Amino acid sequence: MNQEQNKRIPSPLVSLIPVAVLVVMLFVVIRNFGSDTLEGGSQISLMMATSVCALIVMLFYKQRWQDLENAVSANMKAVTVGIVILLLIGSVAGTWMVSGVVPSLIYYGLNIIHPHFFLVSTCIICAVVSVMTGSSWTTVATIGVALIGIGKAQGFDVGWIAGAIISGSYFGDKISPLSDTTVLASSSAETPLFTHIRYMLITTVPSMFIALAIFTVAGLNYDTASSEHIYRFARSLENTFHITPWLLVVPVVTGIMIAFRLPSVITLFFSSVLAGIFLLVFQSHLLPQIVGSDEIDFATMFKGLMISFYGDTNIDTGSAELTDLVSTTGMGGMLNTIWLIICAMCFGGVMTGSGMLQSITSVILKWVKGRAGAVTSTVSTGLFFNLCTADQYLSIILTGNMFKGLYKKIGLESRLLSRTVEDSVTVTSPLIPWNTCGMTQATVLGVPTVVYLPYCFFNIISPLMSIIIAVIGYKIYRQSKKDV
Repeated sequence: MNQEQNKRIPSPLVSLIPVAVLVVMLFVVIRNFGSDTLEGGSQISLMMATSVCALIVMLFYKQRWQDLENAVSANMKAVTVGIVILLLIGSVAGTWMVSGVVPSLIYYGLNIIHPHFFLVSTCIICAVVSVMTGSSWTTVATIGVALIGIGKAQGFDVGWIAGAIISGSYFGDKISPLSDTTVLASSSAETPLFTHIRYMLITTVPSMFIALAIFTVAGLNYDTASSEHIYRFARSLENTFHITPWLLVVPVVTGIMIAFRLPSVITLFFSSVLAGIFLLVFQSHLLPQIVGSDEIDFATMFKGLMISFYGDTNIDTGSAELTDLVSTTGMGGMLNTIWLIICAMCFGGVMTGSGMLQSITSVILKWVKGRAGAVTSTVSTGLFFNLCTADQYLSIILTGNMFKGLYKKIGLESRLLSRTVEDSVTVTSPLIPWNTCGMTQATVLGVPTVVYLPYCFFNIISPLMSIIIAVIGYKIYRQSKKDV
């Protein structure tokens, strides 16, 4: 206890040095590597910033390495299940594609969704699925992947498609009582769950309507592919895969498991196994091609099946565009993302364990005055934690705990804090390339974060809407006022 009390904390100015190192290095990496930043450049940038932080506090503030190591270990423990989920998402992506589940969804989608209303339909579909599942990650990894294929076939830019998918997915994630981030934000601010959800609608619904309006206008004015191109795309799918409604059993069963609120690990694992079974039944003719063999025997079939779970699958469809779309990387394709998450957790752990994060945020608290100032500071701090800790869960907890006492002190309701935390942390996490959410969505969709970021209108508008509502003062009451 005495050692903890005597621990010297770096000043805010010194604490910004590792952050500045990270920002500069990431700027150079992104500028030189472009969409290949996940191949190692971003990871090295995070480790260099981590090293700078550790060196400063150990050399000049006499902090122990063991304390920093413990903080990193705590961070790693928090993302262990997330890493397993990432591997299973890679497995689902591979087996759903090769088994024909995603190609079937694309094929039927091309015949149902009109190109002019594709973007707005995508946003709404992902919102509905995300509300039911309570998971933006699951929504993006399943229906999102299929919608990327439909949008590409209809001639849309991948940035627009991914922006619509992520906007809808995170809207649904925010207002779903099944969402872990929604539960975490409400509990960290000591707000009843459904009070929190009802209060979020004040900022969330207007933000979503604006996003839907933008996607509608963009779709109506977008120069989509010709009907002949879409027809050829559909025929290529039909010629390569055995398209049948029976394949839709896989997403339906997955949806039922989600509805029964089975753990994500169990749901994703069973979903990939079921897709593997359907692969053997309906697409066995593709397995020799995956292995690169002309033989059709047990060894070839077994190897092809295993590769669809964990490795690269390149299926020749006769169309370069479609061949690129249906190629998958399975679990192996998630390893760069996991590597980046580990490095990000090291940086976040050392910044937290050294006291640098607390030192920086203490400056913000000194300037907080009144309702608008409190909300603006909460939004800024939530975004800052997302940038520094690279994890939305840690950012939600830190922001909620940091402002809880302040909101009570100035007489603001806890539900205002919980709503603002969601508006600033949950929705901005996929917009940061090195954040766990940004890394995951970019990897699963195959679209770099910097490419889809300008089109995630809901995610961009939400934090601004939170500040605007606070300035107006709409339905913001003192603690003595009953929740409405």
